[in-house]
Amino acid sequence: MRFMLLLKGDAPPDQMPSPEMFEAMDRYNRELSDAGALLVAEGLLASATGARVIHDTNGVHVSDGPFTETKELLAGFWMIQVASREEAVEWARRVPFEPNEEYGPEMVIEVRQVAELTDFDNVPEAVRQSEAQMRAKAAGGS
Repeated sequence: MRFMLLLKGDAPPDQMPSPEMFEAMDRYNRELSDAGALLVAEGLLASATGARVIHDTNGVHVSDGPFTETKELLAGFWMIQVASREEAVEWARRVPFEPNEEYGPEMVIEVRQVAELTDFDNVPEAVRQSEAQMRAKAAGGS
């Protein structure tokens, strides 16, 4: 089962993690990798550098960052492959974080299972085949 661990937050554009935080995250990512669970891990730049593309009944609109609701924003993510939701939650519990002035009093990590086509009964066979071809191409196949 694949899960995304979604790290919530939005640092000011000029604030970089401390060397100690980089080292702690490197150790954590190595633990995930050594366990065979890590598929990808990335941090995101501040929302001030981003944009939102909004599709609604009035068309498509673009809103430039920064965005105000930091608890709704993503600061980074991990994609992991583990045997269960409980294992994914345990990995999220182990993310290195100490509440402080630099990173704030709270870190929220949302754990979400990645939907697979096998989770749905009504997927047309042509869509299943198309997805398999796209995944093979993305993995470097033909």
